[in-house]
Amino acid sequence: MRIGIVGAGFMGTTHAAGWAETEATLAGFVAQSSAHAQALAEQYQAQVYPDFEALLADVDVVDICNPTHLHYQMVLQAATAGKDIICEKPLARTLAQGREMIAACRLTGVKLLVAHVVRFFPEYAQARVAVANGDIGRPAVVRLTRGTFRPKKAEDNWFVDFEKSGGMMLDLMIHDLDILLTLDGSEAVQVDAVGVPVLSPKFDIANVRLRFGSGLIANLTASRISLEKLRKFRVWSHRTYVSADFVTRRAQVCRLVDGEKGPEIALEEGVPAEEEPLRRQLDSFLGAVREGRPPEVSGLDGRRALALAHTILSRMGPDSIGLGSPATAH
Repeated sequence: MRIGIVGAGFMGTTHAAGWAETEATLAGFVAQSSAHAQALAEQYQAQVYPDFEALLADVDVVDICNPTHLHYQMVLQAATAGKDIICEKPLARTLAQGREMIAACRLTGVKLLVAHVVRFFPEYAQARVAVANGDIGRPAVVRLTRGTFRPKKAEDNWFVDFEKSGGMMLDLMIHDLDILLTLDGSEAVQVDAVGVPVLSPKFDIANVRLRFGSGLIANLTASRISLEKLRKFRVWSHRTYVSADFVTRRAQVCRLVDGEKGPEIALEEGVPAEEEPLRRQLDSFLGAVREGRPPEVSGLDGRRALALAHTILSRMGPDSIGLGSPATAH
């Protein structure tokens, strides 16, 4: 199976390293920076394509790792060409674009995986299975914390251009929204949100409280000006507490009834922490293509997280004033 990567920035580089560990053939790259694409092509004995059309003509799978505002058009082109697609999160910049992308893939019969990679962390996967199986009881409270440091204000940095990236909500907190939505099948019925602009005109820090139809309460905090890298996931049920830290790569379950702690869930020894979940994600997609089954994270999954992110943004208001009100339909 021949893979073509769109983009040679951080995510394109990361995905290239992941593909190199799979059975697939990394055919080549197309990117805005020909120098970056050439460097990756030389590293992986691949080629640089002159344009997206040339790449489409030579591969079986397109891995889209370019900026968010470019996902829409490239997914439509790849679907029309009959190529299976991996698209980095978020699925799209707008909900309308997401709908069209999903419809195009459905019409042409191609597979679309939205790369919400946190689902493939073994610590989270095991905690999710415990919740799904009822091993820890019905979740009552979830707390998710995410922090990174990205203070760049350069004019050519698309991350700080809200119209292109959707800001930290679509670029950062959407990871945790996807996690949350896998734990609860109901819709959010109330959203309270506060956003604080520091380095960008929109929001660099956000605190969100969600109440779902099931009764689940979720608290989320995300910051892209954090001095420490934070990736934490905690779930309280009526009898159990589950804690996972994706930076230290540790997770544990504690039974609240008797205080007994379960075995610690840790990263398998010798596997680079940043590469293992990505490799699991890529292997999962290859398996879906070979076996004719749906990808583990579908376009509809990606759109659901995108819809919740937009609902939260609508609660923040233009002046970063936190507002609380019933959630609107997605």
